[in-house]
Amino acid sequence: MNIQASQLVQRVWNYATVLRDDGVGYGDYVEQITFLLFLKMADEQAGSLNSPTVPAGKDWASLRDLDGDALEVQYRHVLTDLGKEPGMLGVIFKKAQNKIQNPARLRHLVNLIDKENWSGMGFDVKGEIYEGLLQKNAEDVKGGAGQYFTPRPLIQAIVDVVAPRPGQTICDPACGTAGFLLVARDYLVQHYPLDRDQQRELRNRTFTGYDIVDSVVRLAAMNLYLHGVGGLDSPVHNQDSLATDPGTRFDLILANPPFGKKSSITVMNEEGQTSKDSLNYERTDFVATTSNKQLNFVQHIYTILKVNGTAAVVLPDNVLFEGGAGELVRRKLLKDCNVHTLLRLPTGIFYAQGVKANVLFFDKKTGGETARTSKLWVYDLRTNQHFTLKTNPLTQAHLQDFVQGYGQPGQQASRQETERFKAFTYDELLARDKVNLDIFWLKDDTLEDSASLPAPDVLAQEILENLQAALTQFSSIAEELEVEG
Repeated sequence: MNIQASQLVQRVWNYATVLRDDGVGYGDYVEQITFLLFLKMADEQAGSLNSPTVPAGKDWASLRDLDGDALEVQYRHVLTDLGKEPGMLGVIFKKAQNKIQNPARLRHLVNLIDKENWSGMGFDVKGEIYEGLLQKNAEDVKGGAGQYFTPRPLIQAIVDVVAPRPGQTICDPACGTAGFLLVARDYLVQHYPLDRDQQRELRNRTFTGYDIVDSVVRLAAMNLYLHGVGGLDSPVHNQDSLATDPGTRFDLILANPPFGKKSSITVMNEEGQTSKDSLNYERTDFVATTSNKQLNFVQHIYTILKVNGTAAVVLPDNVLFEGGAGELVRRKLLKDCNVHTLLRLPTGIFYAQGVKANVLFFDKKTGGETARTSKLWVYDLRTNQHFTLKTNPLTQAHLQDFVQGYGQPGQQASRQETERFKAFTYDELLARDKVNLDIFWLKDDTLEDSASLPAPDVLAQEILENLQAALTQFSSIAEELEVEG
């Protein structure tokens, strides 16, 4: 992050600690910044082709000169009324509420944003500032949005190996704050000299995101807007991706679907007692009906991927080994797609604890008698790797060997095996119990040599991660039993 962006992030974020004393959490603060920053930028860009038009009396000018209770009342009306507008305005302000009840604090925040010329900054600068705020929000483990934040070095490595090209359509069906879409946008801008038509395509038609959480859709839409993606309409949609086939197909899908418990809904009987019902998505395009969210996302991604399109999906371990529906889905993928690469991720890299995850890369092919997967290449970045978010975070350097080993898209035949990178044939995969893709071969040094144990804080974190992962699994099983009972 450059010095200008870094200083501004610090200045804006420092005020969050002041508001914290008034009971405004970090997530609420970032939302209020989003509302005010959007209004200020719309004011700066008034009359330009791609800028949303904010109705008079509900715009930045209607707030700039007010003070005291009059400011708080007007701000509240602005949020409510703009949430009813179509297009980008409706997405940004949907169900918006003022969380800064102290008019003096609100006045200070308006002043803080008003004195900067945001539209005069490059996309990278103001984008970095907003990304910096999202990062700080994610780091706030107690109240932040860490579950929506994929480590940026991991996103960068994934985008680097799939190598987006101009003209491709790119989708994230569980987009969170739009990290994947933004890194893909940066890749295209940095690797290709885009002409005016390609730039227009990049702004308006290249990217599509979906998320089920209102507030997260708001953050994603704003994040993209600050990076020059979207304008009159939002490329991010507030809907449950799993509910239906949208009908649209994409060239490239990048996603980290939400981890956690199986899908369920709470129902109440006539006596007022509540219980949980398993939520199965009955879709004719799914090969398996299951309440496992991650398996459903894999099936959904297969559906919305164009033939010859590429998907890179972050998935928990259970998707690789779970029987029943899991086995059906894995067999389907191996037969109808070229499932060519699996990256086993280390623990300690996500804000959510207890996450053991992988990245699965596959290309969709036309169906036929012959299986489309010939070899699955597995890169083990987990065994004997010890990371923590603070003392030993994952960096680009840690992923460089994987990026080099992956090579050019579609060139798997030229790959070379290494200690951490091994290939397994289709027949070998099918011979494994339940077509289990949770494959590892490296010895864990800590099991044989106590001198190889990581530092105590890292070891404690890994023990916590393992316990958390086990508890998550047990919770999932208990919930299943409760639903069946």
